[in-house]
Amino acid sequence: MKFLKNVYLRQLILIQKMDFNLTEEQLMIQQAARDFAQTELLPGVIERDEHQKFPYEQVKKMGELGFLGMMVDPKYGGAGMDSVSYVLAMEEIAKVDASAAVVMSVNNSLVCAGLEKFASEEQKQKYLVPLAKGEVIGAFALSEPEAGSDATSQKTTAIDIGDHYLLNGTKNWITNGGNAQYYIVIAQTDVEKKHKGINAFIVEKGWEGFVIGKKEEKLGIRGSDTHSLMFTDVKVPKENRIGEDGFGFNFAMAVLNGGRIGIASQALGIASGAYELALKYAKERKAFGTEIINHQAIAFKLADMHVNIMAARMLCYKAAAEKDAGLDISESGAMAKLYASQVAMDTTIEAVQIHGGYGYVKEYHVERMMRDAKITQIYEGTSEIQKIVISRSIAKK
Repeated sequence: MKFLKNVYLRQLILIQKMDFNLTEEQLMIQQAARDFAQTELLPGVIERDEHQKFPYEQVKKMGELGFLGMMVDPKYGGAGMDSVSYVLAMEEIAKVDASAAVVMSVNNSLVCAGLEKFASEEQKQKYLVPLAKGEVIGAFALSEPEAGSDATSQKTTAIDIGDHYLLNGTKNWITNGGNAQYYIVIAQTDVEKKHKGINAFIVEKGWEGFVIGKKEEKLGIRGSDTHSLMFTDVKVPKENRIGEDGFGFNFAMAVLNGGRIGIASQALGIASGAYELALKYAKERKAFGTEIINHQAIAFKLADMHVNIMAARMLCYKAAAEKDAGLDISESGAMAKLYASQVAMDTTIEAVQIHGGYGYVKEYHVERMMRDAKITQIYEGTSEIQKIVISRSIAKK
């Protein structure tokens, strides 16, 4: 009862402190991300999408600017920013290039955040510091051919051999799979213990027996690299296990809770980017003697888009603020991702519609945004999984 009272008081304090005005520092971060997106990401974004070209130089510059370790403590090479600043930067990057945004999201939310919170000091010094500085990028390997939404059904195994584990199995749909240097791999150590027998390991590229599969041909986010990973008798040192034995499943779930804020912000950026293009086009395009924004059919579409994007933004801000306050974000993160991803899909479809035939042409960007939007309803927990998380949460209240 005392615990519930403390949680209620913390939520009450958070509500009382709620301020919808961004701080000067947050506005500077938002502007820096916007400038970078417009000057560094926009040129070549269509070509990268068409040829599935990873944004090597752009990601390198993102690291130099501190966008790959935004929330990591400066003592570990990070920028030490808050989660709201992270949402702001993610939205601006995703407005222009959702592929670059997902690289940023995985490195920040899944890899750096997990290592900073749960890794040993030695692991932080060896792996977190270069990741937070953006000198290298990381990948998070949970999904498998038969274990997507059901993360408890891990077929990849890590058998305890004494001074090391022997890793065997296959991971699917791994973002940054080909360009990462360090991988957090979730594997089953004790089948009898089910999810309590799962562990998380840090695996380095180039280790014997570790093979990276071909790059996937994708509908959207084609600039990001998505690969399968194959492990055959890969020796993983004991010191590369994260946390206590059997902590892997809890580690993965905790990391994904935070990761959903990143993907919600990516979805928000895709939606707001498409909306801005549609609004600009509607103010310029004329039909029946006037700009099409003056036609109710178009004006109402834009009004709906604007309202839905603002609502998604508030859900993202709320989840980020709760994360910074140390509250449980399983529900708020799931709500933000569920709603923002739906808004991204709906908004991009309408943006194409508003552009008419031009919306189907690559140079107007919105067709790419529509293709990019769909994955936000699938990865880091499908929309169906988010509804399970939310319904279980409200059932306990």
